[in-house]
Amino acid sequence: QVQLVESGGGLVQPGGSLRLSCAASGSIFRLYTMGWYRQAPGKQRERVATKTDLGNTNYADSVKERFTISRDNAKNTVYLQMNSLKPEDTAVYYCNVIQRINAVSYEYWGQGTQVTVSS
Repeated sequence: QVQLVESGGGLVQPGGSLRLSCAASGSIFRLYTMGWYRQAPGKQRERVATKTDLGNTNYADSVKERFTISRDNAKNTVYLQMNSLKPEDTAVYYCNVIQRINAVSYEYWGQGTQVTVSS
């Protein structure tokens, strides 16, 4: 089992910045993909950004040029730097990790952290 602990959410004004962190612990072998998803009220959960342990990244079109995902493999931690935040970025943000053991993938989710962008 892998446990994920998120931090960094909060209330910010439009145009502001926040940095989310997610630390993984437990039985860690290979954290293939670490990333962030979000879910706004009344909407489906959507992928925000992911990064593999080999450095490949993917961003949702809506956050490109504003959000940056990074990870510290030594600390088993993934970060999401969010700049130029907009009210439509308001959502619960979830950390997601996919671990691979002997070609079998195991997926884990964090508890979620609220990000509210409002004046």
